[in-house]
Amino acid sequence: MNDRIADPWGERTPYGPGERWPVRQDQLLTVDADVEWVPTASVLHSNGDAMELAVLEGQIVGVRGRADDRVNHGRLGPKDLYGWQANHSPDRLTTPLVREGGRLVPASWDAAMDLIAAHSRELLREGPERFGFYTSGQLFLEEYYTLAVLATAGIGTPHLDGNTRLCTATAASALKASFGTDGQPGSYTDVDFCDALALWGHNVAETQTVLWSRMLDRRRGPTPPAMIAVDPRQTPVAREADVHLAVRPGTNLALVNALIRRLIDRGWYDPGYVDAHTIGFEDLQRVTADYPVERAAQICGLEPRLIEQAAEILGTCQALVSTVLQGFYQSHQATAAACQVNNVHLLRGMLGRPGAGVLQMNGQPTAQNTRETGADGDLPGMRNWANPRHVEELAELWNVDAATLPQGRPTHAMEIFRKAEEGDIRLLWISATNPAVSLPELPRIRRLLSDPALFVVVQDIFMTETAMLADVVLPAAAWGEKRGTFTNADRTVHLSEQAVQPPGQARSDLDIFCDYAARMNFRDQDGKPLIQWSTAEQAFEAWQACSAGRPCDYTDLGYERLREGGIQWGGERLYIDGRFNTDTDYCETYGQDMITGEPQDEAAHRAKNPAGRAFLHAVPYQPPPEQPDDDYPMLLTTGRTVYHFHTRTKTARVPELDRAAPRPWIEISAEDAARLAVQEGDLVRVETRRGAMEAPARIAGLRPGTLFAPFHYGYWDAGTAGPHDGPPTAANEATLTAWDPVSKQPIYKLSAARLIKA
Repeated sequence: MNDRIADPWGERTPYGPGERWPVRQDQLLTVDADVEWVPTASVLHSNGDAMELAVLEGQIVGVRGRADDRVNHGRLGPKDLYGWQANHSPDRLTTPLVREGGRLVPASWDAAMDLIAAHSRELLREGPERFGFYTSGQLFLEEYYTLAVLATAGIGTPHLDGNTRLCTATAASALKASFGTDGQPGSYTDVDFCDALALWGHNVAETQTVLWSRMLDRRRGPTPPAMIAVDPRQTPVAREADVHLAVRPGTNLALVNALIRRLIDRGWYDPGYVDAHTIGFEDLQRVTADYPVERAAQICGLEPRLIEQAAEILGTCQALVSTVLQGFYQSHQATAAACQVNNVHLLRGMLGRPGAGVLQMNGQPTAQNTRETGADGDLPGMRNWANPRHVEELAELWNVDAATLPQGRPTHAMEIFRKAEEGDIRLLWISATNPAVSLPELPRIRRLLSDPALFVVVQDIFMTETAMLADVVLPAAAWGEKRGTFTNADRTVHLSEQAVQPPGQARSDLDIFCDYAARMNFRDQDGKPLIQWSTAEQAFEAWQACSAGRPCDYTDLGYERLREGGIQWGGERLYIDGRFNTDTDYCETYGQDMITGEPQDEAAHRAKNPAGRAFLHAVPYQPPPEQPDDDYPMLLTTGRTVYHFHTRTKTARVPELDRAAPRPWIEISAEDAARLAVQEGDLVRVETRRGAMEAPARIAGLRPGTLFAPFHYGYWDAGTAGPHDGPPTAANEATLTAWDPVSKQPIYKLSAARLIKA
């Protein structure tokens, strides 16, 4: 195997259109001995790479890709190959901790859980809205569903969300808005058949390395697909693309509006499909008429010829695959822009057949499960909070009074933290995530988490910056130390078996949630325990009953079947007959105004008579809320590096990954570097209206006026929750507290900034 740090994508195995992607089995084994191989899949990105853990004498000693799995055909990325070593880190949390006299001290499980339960019972007297739950994209489906049931039906709080709000809430919103419910229409196998690839704000080379390998192998084979990349940076994807649209940050909607106008003007769309299967073409034609190529080029800072070239690829290809990620989701008018990508596919009838699909991508391995199970505030089973019949279905399933369930719209993550800041939420339970590094405007987040009036519970595997501020810290079992299922970005479900025991007193997240529900004595209307399961398989069976008859129906995906390998719920592709999940009685949302986010009611939705047709949303471009000015003349955007995941909680504890990217940096264009007299490696400081970060400069290919910083880096390795004893190194010290009106996803890509030498 070649050096997978220097070459994250590995050797090429070219193939042609319609051929099966060749197998390439990657393996890393640290011992020369017979080992036991235990099946699982990756939890350090959303691709869902199937693998097996090598176990010897109760320890994980290596990994190999599963050659028979539909997702990766044996390939593994750098985080797959090396990331498992974090489980062995000597600083794992192994015993509960409680805060006494301002310090976190060891405690028994009974003492810690009794403290949480006593505080919870006291707050329940004031009402369920005193509770907030903030979870992750790292747990298993069974754990999310248990959390959703105890929070929604046990406590009755609407304040339940996950850090998937930060990365893929817009994916869910765009899918619901266009197609009626969540769930990716396309499949990774569409890459095998397509003749064009469009990557909209998706640096797939660093976020899903194995999927990028698949794309590269098609590009190196006979009849390679054309490629379009939309990104202000010269990422590996942009360098590979035939057309690179280096847009001015915040102008994605103007670009796609212009592309759609060009498709319509040139007749590059399918009138028969549009008439039979969509609603809203006339409005779309009217709105996009205001975006000729020349105007969009001026707004986006692009050459008109590049927009023309991209439009021709989109309009003349026979099978188009689009992927969308943070460059659209964490930017201005996020849901509106993502829906325009859906519109491209609807206009061209590019859905439901091999090579024609859209993937509104996820950033985390189990983001799809938070949305399906309701752990992000959605109603479990892709039901509609605004539909009383859907709410009643769940009340009957759980055998509770529907009136005890939260009424109205759930609270999104950014609003949960605002309510905690204002004192409305008094208990905040954070599981497997690190908001003291990942949320925008970190000085504010540290202040609210440090407020003595807020009781903070943190459930994690390491002492993160967030755990340092908690009142109770619960040691959790990591991936490989528990059993459960999770679903990747193209709806492939994998079963992860337990390979080893968790260290010390650490417990699975499922055990912790079940323990809490028992201590709180949550009961149904017959006096039986609300949570009537204790094992992962029992929880999965409960979820199967919840999902029955809904778009994400898991009833035929039992554990025994999943042991054979990954299986997609819903089949290889959705909407193969051109019928969408938009019927008023079935859909997951009645829709929202794309500019204000104001929800539409049932009567308005029913009046449109969708009858299984998809919605073509038409939205005019508006300038971003924060613009460069004389004081802050540049724009700061943030993103990932291939070697780390989120706040480095795991990957910084892996020697190979940490050595590859041990510290943050700030990217600046060559033009801006010359103007500011900045040399490669100079220590520079990015300042915004909210804060600052410092890091060495890296002169790179990105559009002038734009700065880039990776968001992974915090302060845990300095033993602090923030930059108290050194310069600020977290990008989110400087980012903006604002969000998309529809998806409520934070806008990390658009902070007006200035750069100075530190």
